[in-house]
Amino acid sequence: MSGDDFEAQLSAYIDGELAAGPAEAVATHLRGCAACARAHERLLAVREALQASLPPLRAPEHLRMDLRRALRTAATTTVVRSMPDWRWLAAAAVLVAILVPATWSVATRRAAGQFLTGELLASHVRSLMGTHLTDVASSDQHTVKPWFNGKLDYSPPVSDFAGRGYPLLGGRLDYLAGRAVAVLVYGRRQHVINVFLWPAGGGPSGGSHAVTRQGYHMRHWTTSEYEYWVVSDLGEAELGEFAQLLSQADSAARPHASP
Repeated sequence: MSGDDFEAQLSAYIDGELAAGPAEAVATHLRGCAACARAHERLLAVREALQASLPPLRAPEHLRMDLRRALRTAATTTVVRSMPDWRWLAAAAVLVAILVPATWSVATRRAAGQFLTGELLASHVRSLMGTHLTDVASSDQHTVKPWFNGKLDYSPPVSDFAGRGYPLLGGRLDYLAGRAVAVLVYGRRQHVINVFLWPAGGGPSGGSHAVTRQGYHMRHWTTSEYEYWVVSDLGEAELGEFAQLLSQADSAARPHASP
């Protein structure tokens, strides 16, 4: 069975849509395949995030108004009154087929994004509570950057901004979104800034946008090579300044990259 076929089977398995035989086959495979078991756990987590964090799925208001208007108009015409019931049912089925997949797709992407920000925030808080803030403690970027060699399938760019009041404290490994990622740690007075970065997924580059959760501020942007998440309890203005420094350093490291 191909990966795509098994992914479809896994989604149906989670939704309880498989017959007993295929369901048992998927369960047996999950017990013996660690990679698929992790995929199963991620899909369950997204499903739980959907159920816990999102409001009930609702069609856009403008579409609901258009539908109500069309129904009122149709109800006043002789043609519609004589229309067989099966045609009304067919029209309703078409509307459902259009609305449900589109709304579900938007909701799923939103839930996945909320799940990731939750993972990032939890990692940041854990790093402050325990003794695992850094795996390599150094203010020298030429010590921190080579430390990642052989531990990741990419070499993260590392810069020091001590001259601007954001000294490099070190780096560590973390596990997010199903993969090992680099975390660079910076300081600002008594505050800690965690910078999570991993290779971009090939989508378009995007400007920074801000998220605030439980009193912590987060900045996210994507370049042609990397996806960045910055997390701290630092004030929004200073965190924005730091994010700008980091973005400029990334651009300077790629002089031939388009702005």
